[in-house]
Amino acid sequence: MSRPTRTLPKERALNWPTEPSGDPAGEVARQVALNLRAAIGAQSLRHAAEITGIHHATILKIVNGTSWPDLETLAKLEIGLGVRLWPTGKPTGH
Repeated sequence: MSRPTRTLPKERALNWPTEPSGDPAGEVARQVALNLRAAIGAQSLRHAAEITGIHHATILKIVNGTSWPDLETLAKLEIGLGVRLWPTGKPTGH
């Protein structure tokens, strides 16, 4: 039996990533993407990739909402960038 496909994070928000998602999982992904953008700041994606060990294309997919990051990826990003990316508090669905 094949694994069912799921929508992309950006497909769960009307205006990714500026408007909140009505889906709790989509909202967490949106907040992670915003936190990642802020953590990278003026650095290049390639520099962020170098310090985290995560390929720059993967980082771009997370920021753009075209990929669901796994826990290892999030851990490496948080450790390498020295910030917490996972949102605090309870996600809300609208």
